[in-house]
Amino acid sequence: MDFLAQHIEALIFCAPKPITEFDIQDCLKEMFEAQVPMEEVHQGINNIDQRYKSDQHSFELVESGGGYQFLTKPAYESSIGILLKRQYKKRLSNSALETLAIIAYKQPVTRSEMENIRGVNCDYSVTRLLEKELILVKGKAETVGRPLLYVTSPKFMDYFGINDLKELPTPKDFSMDENTIGENQQG
Repeated sequence: MDFLAQHIEALIFCAPKPITEFDIQDCLKEMFEAQVPMEEVHQGINNIDQRYKSDQHSFELVESGGGYQFLTKPAYESSIGILLKRQYKKRLSNSALETLAIIAYKQPVTRSEMENIRGVNCDYSVTRLLEKELILVKGKAETVGRPLLYVTSPKFMDYFGINDLKELPTPKDFSMDENTIGENQQG
């Protein structure tokens, strides 16, 4: 594979979404400080396409969304599906569940408000909940430092099988025996 095609391959590989021929050409122009003819960009893309068509690669070059991207070949759909399913279904830790409950009931809420309620740092739990797309950043609070505000996402509703936050249990739904935290215990 020629030098230009390797640069094109790297651009396609690293692009977060399909990259157009014009974006590739612009990046190459800046890289080499010279205009790269569109015919050479096309030739490089064609070389990459031919290279990844062989059975020795599990992914291929695909033209979609007005640009190019690498996607896994359909033959590997089942194994990728298993991985994605396992990643999605991993259980939440107790600290993540506690943090998520605070967000669900107090939203929109800042990280410092969560930490005041939990009494511990919530950075890791918030990061995991964002990665799982169970919470979203809704904006910034109008307080000193303008901290981020967190809310639950539509995926939260799906994850817990509810259609509305009103379906969350209310404090009256918990009996005193189940909820024995605090000073108001009888006995």
